[in-house]
Amino acid sequence: MPITRELLTDADFEEAAEQKQRIRVFRDDHMIDSNTVVIRFTSDTIITQSSVSDMSYHSRRECQFYEIRK
Repeated sequence: MPITRELLTDADFEEAAEQKQRIRVFRDDHMIDSNTVVIRFTSDTIITQSSVSDMSYHSRRECQFYEIRK
C-alpha cells in the first residue's frame, strides 16, 4: 500500500526533488497531474516533469502536492 505525504515546506520539496519521488498535484480537489517529479521550485511555483518533453508549472498557493511512496 503506498504512503501519501503532503509537501508543504521548501525542505519537503527539496527532499522530493533530490530523491526523485513521484508526486500528485491537486487543484480545487481535482487531480491535475500524477506520476510526476519535482525538478525545480521557487517560493511561488513548483515545476514538475513527467517525461522528456512534458513539463508543468504549478502555483504553490493554488495547488496541493502529495508525495507517493511505495
